[in-house]
Amino acid sequence: MPGSAAPAQLRKPDLRFTERTPSINFGLSPAAVQDAFDRPHTVKLNWYAQRWKIETFHKILKSGCRAEESRLRTAERLVNLLALFSILSWRIFWMTMLGRMAPGADPRGVFTDTEMHLLQGGDPAFITLGHCIASLARLGGYLARSRDPPPGNLVIWRGLGRLADLTLGSDHEG
Repeated sequence: MPGSAAPAQLRKPDLRFTERTPSINFGLSPAAVQDAFDRPHTVKLNWYAQRWKIETFHKILKSGCRAEESRLRTAERLVNLLALFSILSWRIFWMTMLGRMAPGADPRGVFTDTEMHLLQGGDPAFITLGHCIASLARLGGYLARSRDPPPGNLVIWRGLGRLADLTLGSDHEG
């Protein structure tokens, strides 16, 4: 057939045992793999992985809270605003990550009783943290389709704003 390529040839692994490698030789011995994990560059990679969390926190702080748009004139007011925004950004990031890592956890450690009542909608089936986070994200525009990824920071941010409005409204109802 014109234009068809020949099938790729797979190379068989070297099955000979040597003094260095008492297993099938794919080029890496168990000692070499362990040595790679103990090297300083692996520690640096682990630190770099933590850096992503810091970047996400700052994205929430800058984009969600719009900290750069504040027009405060004194340093004291700016520090107070950034302290408040940092707490809010941390809570959004924490809720997002906790909803992914421990969806079966008790939501009472994350939400107040009023927030839980509003998120449950009177339905006691929403007793896990995952269900409450999904309900919160739906308030922020999350569609919760079967193949959707877990809710992200943006929909949690929007949902938390709407939940705050609902909480204030429910407090005024009596």
